[in-house]
Amino acid sequence: MRDGVKTRWIACAALMAAATGHGGPAQASDRAWSQASTAGAGILVGAALGVPLVKGDGGGLAQAAESIGIGGGIAYGLKQVVPEWRPDHSDRKGFPSAHSSVAFSAAATLYNRYGWEVGLPAHLLALFVGTARVEAHKHRWRDVAAGAAIGEASGLLLTQKADDRVRLTPWADLHGGGIALAARF
Repeated sequence: MRDGVKTRWIACAALMAAATGHGGPAQASDRAWSQASTAGAGILVGAALGVPLVKGDGGGLAQAAESIGIGGGIAYGLKQVVPEWRPDHSDRKGFPSAHSSVAFSAAATLYNRYGWEVGLPAHLLALFVGTARVEAHKHRWRDVAAGAAIGEASGLLLTQKADDRVRLTPWADLHGGGIALAARF
């Protein structure tokens, strides 16, 4: 990994650690954990949309936007259909974690499009987002796991590698669905 990319990810990790409280995670408040999870998800969305923008990768930008939009949309839709209380009893929109869905959509998009060097730190930050949602008492682990699964599936199914010669594209309509295979020789 290039030093500049590595330095940026270390800075993001330090920012997340600082956002959780003054004396470390044991002293962090629910509000601080919630703010840190929102910041982490925002950083991931910014990276998933920003990296292809900087690289001039219009296809990657469109795929990232689609992946994040669909992953987040599914999570928000399920919140309306499955009225589960949050652990803090603030509302009945606890299942699934939309923060986790969006974070993992962005991380999976970065991984699938640009490789593990970007995808691994992105997934570690997405894992932090999910953990912070539990620590903030906004979600249970099952809520985070469901959001992560939705996001991961969205990112992996809707994003292709930047230089792939073989492309698998999922499709669906009113009569069925499947996977289309396209290959360049």
